[in-house]
Amino acid sequence: MAAPSPLVRFKTNYAVSRKIEPFYKGGRVQISQNGEYMFCSCGTKVHVLCIATGALVHSIEQDDQEDITTFVLSDDDEILVTASRALLLKQWEWRENKCTRTWKAVHVAPVASMAFDPTSTLLATGGCDSSIKVWDVIKQYCTHNLKGSSGVVHLLKFHPDISQLQLFSSSMDYKIRIWDLKSSKCIALLESHYSAVTCLAFSADRETLLSSGRDKICTVWDLNTRAVKRTVPVYKSVESVVLLPEGVDFSALGVKEPGLHFLTAGSKGILQLWDASTAACVYSQQLPRHRADSEEEAGEHSLVHCALVPLRDEVVTVNAEHNIVFYDMRTLQLRKQFAGYNGEVLDVRFLGPGDSHIVVATNSPQLKVFELVTSDCQILYGHTDTVLALDVFRKGTLFVSCSKDKTFRVWRMKKTGRVVCVAQGLGHAHGVGAVACSRMKESFVVTASQDCTIKVWNLPQSLSAKAKAASLESLHAHVTEKAHDKDVNSVAVSPNDRLIATGSQDKTAKLWASQDCSLVGVFSGHRRGVWCVQFSPVDQVLATSSADGTLKIWGLQDFSCLKTFEGHDASVLKIVFVSRGTQVLSSGSDGLLKLWTIKTNECVKTFDGHEDKVWGLHGNRQDDSVVTGSSDSCIVLWKDVTETELEEEQAKQEEQILKEQELSNLLHEKRFLKALGLAISLDRPHTALTVVKAILKETDGKEDLERNLLKLRKDQKEAVLKYAVTWNTNSRNCHEAQAVIQTLLKHEAPESLLQFEGIKAAVESLLPYTERHFQRLGRLLQATTFLDFMWQSMRLTDAPRQDEDMST
Repeated sequence: MAAPSPLVRFKTNYAVSRKIEPFYKGGRVQISQNGEYMFCSCGTKVHVLCIATGALVHSIEQDDQEDITTFVLSDDDEILVTASRALLLKQWEWRENKCTRTWKAVHVAPVASMAFDPTSTLLATGGCDSSIKVWDVIKQYCTHNLKGSSGVVHLLKFHPDISQLQLFSSSMDYKIRIWDLKSSKCIALLESHYSAVTCLAFSADRETLLSSGRDKICTVWDLNTRAVKRTVPVYKSVESVVLLPEGVDFSALGVKEPGLHFLTAGSKGILQLWDASTAACVYSQQLPRHRADSEEEAGEHSLVHCALVPLRDEVVTVNAEHNIVFYDMRTLQLRKQFAGYNGEVLDVRFLGPGDSHIVVATNSPQLKVFELVTSDCQILYGHTDTVLALDVFRKGTLFVSCSKDKTFRVWRMKKTGRVVCVAQGLGHAHGVGAVACSRMKESFVVTASQDCTIKVWNLPQSLSAKAKAASLESLHAHVTEKAHDKDVNSVAVSPNDRLIATGSQDKTAKLWASQDCSLVGVFSGHRRGVWCVQFSPVDQVLATSSADGTLKIWGLQDFSCLKTFEGHDASVLKIVFVSRGTQVLSSGSDGLLKLWTIKTNECVKTFDGHEDKVWGLHGNRQDDSVVTGSSDSCIVLWKDVTETELEEEQAKQEEQILKEQELSNLLHEKRFLKALGLAISLDRPHTALTVVKAILKETDGKEDLERNLLKLRKDQKEAVLKYAVTWNTNSRNCHEAQAVIQTLLKHEAPESLLQFEGIKAAVESLLPYTERHFQRLGRLLQATTFLDFMWQSMRLTDAPRQDEDMST
């Protein structure tokens, strides 16, 4: 194996730079009045997203971890109220992510709908118990309890004219009730629909009401007479209706005459524009290409919500697949799309000339292409069954997907960022589970299938980025070979395009010549099925990963196993080479990523970023980022932070050296207070001890120590006390420790000492050692007293003899 270049620096760490996770799993979606934020319910949370960047701004979650049944944002964008299955209502200051008030809903069943009045002072809640409650949000009490509905109250709306004080509701009896809040009575029943009423909209002059239902009609009501003005048959189940604002040019949509026009969103999955006066459909969106028209398929794509965003001149729709789409209000052209829920992520790849996008295969026939800067999501239709694997050509604009529908497709990204399908390959007898692109040129594709075969497909020149393909090109296999005895899980092409490697459930990996698919060699050694094979970008070696929890590096010359990496506790699903082939990243079915250095067989680091199987793993061309996709529906982008951490470490060391020099200068200049403060900031107990010893050596050492210690801040005193506990364990430093403790006990009140962090542990540590020091001092005092007594006794016996000698 080739020695690594001196320029190659081993990676030591990756950090999460971005996480694309589910933010909407069905339920309510609301856009703020200023058009900047989007509120989406997602199980136990309400997620707040910035529409411009797609970034998750806040995640509002109830303490009881109960599912949120519904929520509502006030018209002034200030108050958010959530209702949970625990029958609690919570009021939030959502910008601070702070709950300001919690109260019982008083309903005996969960709250199904909520609405604020135009002043944002009254809140109406409709329950599954058929009752409606009206709350004064300012004074915090229930003002009305309205009974009379039958079944779940799923729709509430206040009259836009505040002076009217009227509340409109609808429940499972398909009637619209008008409640007068002055008398707390139902003053009118609007009967027209024969199925659930799904939406209510008021005209600008507040004299007309538009209602939509699942009975495939929309009804225009005169609010003065409370009679039906017109019934508009729309021939599809309608979930949401939006009245177009007056005075705006909608000529691009075929609106020629002024009057009441409205958009409907429902079971067909498209927006339609209707003229209320003639009951005619003025404009109808086109279905995306390849989308089937069957009832089952239509149900998957049906729209569940539609709303106007006036400040952005946009219409937003939400479909049953949890995709949120923004259209230009005047032309209904797509502006932006968010994917609220990705399902199980089966594969992920960087895409685009500058790795500006990622393409994701989820547990569905559609592919999703995310623009990383804006989170804009393109949904690619074409496959008719689950997409299983992806691969991207070297330039990053052409990529391939394969599916359970027995086909693979070639896609091209245009300069605008839009992606189109340019070719399709048919020929496998079973689902195509693995695909690999040629590495040097966009010349061929290799596919592997559950039919145990591999096929090599030559790509025509017309598919190159410069040529303009007029229609979808049909591809045919150049070579077909039965490769293994069981499912082929992985396929890879060597950097020089001459070799193909395959990995299978039959526990082997095999090497093939790309020209004619002739067998070159077999790699045997894994105890279970091989999940992934990868060629090194620099060495003549092949890496394999297996369900036996190991990675192996094999020589291409003699097919022998050169290295085995053990460390994963579960199946190793994907591997990629990084650091110019000197390191390997692996992902496992336990949700962990591991970074290995090939030369030393060492696992450098383990990264925990997922909660389930990590099926997708891919590195960018700059070799400074990787992207992972998992069964937990999360896509994580990891940034190589080795250089950053190294620079930070060097900066810390330099700062440390400078501070140590400064400390030495302060001690020399006898500026003890600053020296002590610096020793504490450096967290150097030994240096602080040196400072204390230097202070005590001075003429008035005790007084100096007291004066300096009292000038310290509370946190610094806490640090000194902690150091003193350590010093006190050694008899050589106990005098300095006792001097510090004496000062603190003498000048700090017991109440303030009790506020010190870790005071209990400090006292528990100080007591036994202090007792031991005093016992030692006691023994020393006894010994010195005895010595003094002996000395005195010796002097007394010698004294008479000396007197006699003097007299003689």
